[in-house]
Amino acid sequence: MGIISHLFYPWGIILQAVAILHFIRRRPDMYWIFIILFLGPVGALIYLCVEALPDIGLARQSFKVFPRRKRINQLEVAIRDNPSAGNYEELGNLYMDDGSLQMARAAFDKAIGARADTLDTFYRRGLCALLLGDAAAAIPDLERTVAKESDYDFHRAAGMLAHAYALTGQREKAEALFTRALILSTLSETYLNFAELLASEGRNAEARKWAQKVLDKEPTMPGYLRRRERPWFRSAREFLKRVPA
Repeated sequence: MGIISHLFYPWGIILQAVAILHFIRRRPDMYWIFIILFLGPVGALIYLCVEALPDIGLARQSFKVFPRRKRINQLEVAIRDNPSAGNYEELGNLYMDDGSLQMARAAFDKAIGARADTLDTFYRRGLCALLLGDAAAAIPDLERTVAKESDYDFHRAAGMLAHAYALTGQREKAEALFTRALILSTLSETYLNFAELLASEGRNAEARKWAQKVLDKEPTMPGYLRRRERPWFRSAREFLKRVPA
């Protein structure tokens, strides 16, 4: 291995540095760090081929930020002359995709004020409110969504409404809605939100069961889905450490 490291020098060090940086950012399984450190450049190369190369497809998504922001700028100018519901809806969606939740919420407010009546506009405004910590304001929009389409957004709407109920102290309504949503939903987000509700009531065994369900999905998932679900896997592990058996 020393001969190989010598042959790779100084590129081997660079390869290891790149692999370690990717490991820190993506936080895959811990055994990879030992492969990178103990197998040197060869281990780093194996890691990058297995873990980093598939991320190139995800990285391409980041390039969409430039046309998105260009379109945001265009809409911000267009709205001065044409403050239509459609323009505000599109602007709200773009702000939301860009992570600007407060601006997205304001755009959806204006879209609805301009007589936008599409279900997605109310749903997304409710999501923005909930993610911004305003669960009480989120409830009417999410209730409207679930009342019209109970399985909206692959049952995420029902799960988020249940979470909003839980955050506002409406525990019975939250549990009833979580129970209905989880008959068909397999969203890790919903599993963990339900687990948090159960833990807050001291029902630790049930809570841990739902958090464990998130981790149980990991071995059978294809690689691209595992990478997308990693934040939920980390949250589930942290939950199980935090909530005693």
